[in-house]
Amino acid sequence: MNEMFISNIKIDVIRKNIKNIHLGVYPPKGRVRIAAPLKVNDEAIRLFAVSKIGWIKRQQKKFEGQERISPREYKNRESHYFQGRRYLLNVIEADSRPKVILKNKTYINLYIKPKTPVQKRHEVMIKWYRSQLKTQIPGLIEKWEKLMNIKVNEWQVKQMKTKWGSCNIEKKRIWLNLELVKKPEHCLEYIIVHEMVHLFERHHNEKFLYYMDKFLPQWKQLKIELNKLPISHADWSY
Repeated sequence: MNEMFISNIKIDVIRKNIKNIHLGVYPPKGRVRIAAPLKVNDEAIRLFAVSKIGWIKRQQKKFEGQERISPREYKNRESHYFQGRRYLLNVIEADSRPKVILKNKTYINLYIKPKTPVQKRHEVMIKWYRSQLKTQIPGLIEKWEKLMNIKVNEWQVKQMKTKWGSCNIEKKRIWLNLELVKKPEHCLEYIIVHEMVHLFERHHNEKFLYYMDKFLPQWKQLKIELNKLPISHADWSY
């Protein structure tokens, strides 16, 4: 991987066996990366970067102003998010199998054995989050399969560091970021629709935007809302 500097902005450049140049700006500090086809020379990449410098700066500014959640310690009255709502953690030590229970609109109860380390507490919470998200997804995909007249063959949940979702077009398989369980359901739905639209169009071009406007006219507002919500110390964007 090489690097270049444009307007005092460092840009990592990686060459791949791809057809088009891809530009990404990644949290938490706005790291910039360009993936370029093997045949494209340095000067062409530089000109491309110069043409996008305004967009790059706008994306970096967004990351600077976004609220961030510090690493969780899983202790009493610590804030945790679920489906767009903020909860307080209630840690209950018990000599039984670890579990998580959503008590009411204020508290999440975390049952763990005495002296359970932070990493284990984290694993228990992640397991619960995963199970909750997996109950949300099927109904939304089924809803949009009917509305869009298209079939998703497979979907999975995983922790992703730079995206809210991804789509394997050939296999018609969708991956969704586990962090979406912490966001309002309409934001999860927006990402599902976004990935399903990729089954019609691979690239984020005019055709893709046409389908987004057709199926989910309010998608731009949902995108803004999603990217304004607090994000974890291991950040995501879209």
